[in-house]
Amino acid sequence: MNTISEVSQSTPQPASDKDRILIFDTTLRDGEQSPGASMTLEEKLQVADILDQMGVDIIEAGFPIASDGDFEAVQQIAGRVKRSVICGLSRASAKDIDRAAEALRPAERRRIHTFIATSPLHMKFKLNMTPEQVLQKVTDSVTRARNHTDDVEWSAEDGTRTEHDFLCRCVEAAIKAGAGTINIPDTVGYSVPEEYFALISMLRQRVPGADDVIFSTHCHDDLGMAVANSLAGIRAGARQIECTINGLGERAGNAALEEIVMAIRTRGDVLPFDTGIDTRMLVRASRMVSTVSAFPVQYNKAIVGKNAFAHESGIHQDGMLKNAETYEIMRPEDVGVSQTSLVMGKHSGRHAFREKLVALGYQLGENAFEDAFKRFKDLADRKKHVFDEDIEALVEDEVAAAGERIRMIALTVISGTGGAARATVTLDVDGRHETRESHGDGPVDATFAAIRKIVEHGADLMLYQVSAVTEGTDAQAEVSVRLEENGKTVTGRGADTDTMVASAKAYVSGLNKLMTRRAKTAPEALRAG
Repeated sequence: MNTISEVSQSTPQPASDKDRILIFDTTLRDGEQSPGASMTLEEKLQVADILDQMGVDIIEAGFPIASDGDFEAVQQIAGRVKRSVICGLSRASAKDIDRAAEALRPAERRRIHTFIATSPLHMKFKLNMTPEQVLQKVTDSVTRARNHTDDVEWSAEDGTRTEHDFLCRCVEAAIKAGAGTINIPDTVGYSVPEEYFALISMLRQRVPGADDVIFSTHCHDDLGMAVANSLAGIRAGARQIECTINGLGERAGNAALEEIVMAIRTRGDVLPFDTGIDTRMLVRASRMVSTVSAFPVQYNKAIVGKNAFAHESGIHQDGMLKNAETYEIMRPEDVGVSQTSLVMGKHSGRHAFREKLVALGYQLGENAFEDAFKRFKDLADRKKHVFDEDIEALVEDEVAAAGERIRMIALTVISGTGGAARATVTLDVDGRHETRESHGDGPVDATFAAIRKIVEHGADLMLYQVSAVTEGTDAQAEVSVRLEENGKTVTGRGADTDTMVASAKAYVSGLNKLMTRRAKTAPEALRAG
């Protein structure tokens, strides 16, 4: 039998007397089964590493019988990960179970997870088996898995649509055969929280030996209730939650790990539990999984979405500036976001606009402020995104024009398949011509590198975007670049029928704006090299 302390013995424990909830991550197994979300071996290893670092208790690394690639991934993860228990999935067959055991052999701590469907629908149409045959398979599969490891998990596929009496018999058989974890999946996302709570409660009350095992939840999100059902399960006595980063998974996905963990952390008053997850790594893990799976995270996704800690409404921004708790129930830094974002747009109010002006270094009188605010609102009605430089232009058009200390004079770029690109740039900086040459990974990189040799700076290039102003092969290219320095951004734009010339003009435009801004406090911060 596995107790929670045994399963999580190498995972840092929170300093709390609250019940410990084990986090079982199946991103690499159920998550990867999302159509189009397959990952390479190297990508799986990267995801396994970050799951291990953030404190996931059990990592379901794959389905070893599914393919040689899955077998190799489970085997390599098993030999690489040191803190988490490594789990392999298998159907209720000897071949599956033995294959999983072989893949898991390198793991310091291993688990075999075997399953079989128990609902009338699945038994009749998918398995073509009688309930008694399924019951025998439960005993046989768990017994065989126990011959390979003491840590065995058994799952009743489509458990929430299984007849209660038969489900109790199956769970009892799995416990008697040696399963230490009993998983009751809502395989098709059919349950509602009240039903799922009642189901877990019923099993814990009726099944002999239920107090000696860990009950687990595995809820799908077909009706949008995977997280709610999972939380209902732990309130009913389950002590393991199966989930995935970003809610990745088949069809509508699984319960999202980041939502589960932060719900427990934020609502300790009604969910008096703890996990061992380092929540500061949630956004990092989310971005990695999104990248390797090529599944973008929706902007308004809870916890890790781009807009999760962003505010544009004037009422909300005013409240946030007075006290962040008015509209944020979590601190952004607790999930790995550096800070709250007050997005400037047509819904922004005077308070947020004034704070933005101060942050940009402007102190306006009341009349000037009201005039700038009106022009800002007019601009926001026409423009989807209002950036810092747009606001600067509202109040300092003439200053910006007078502050153009850099002009592009000439550019020559040589690139192709024969080697690194080379660019030669001549700029006029404060009336003095400077020429530099540089190599780069492509013509744009070489051009920007040559410009940096002339105008030294510490700004980071955050955006490079090219669009055609007109149609045809002689179309004028319009290039936008966004530079960030000390948390402040500027955008430079340039247009030319030669894309490289337009790129250089845009970069120089951005540097001029940085010079104008920096000159207010440190005139020598940007200098010619």
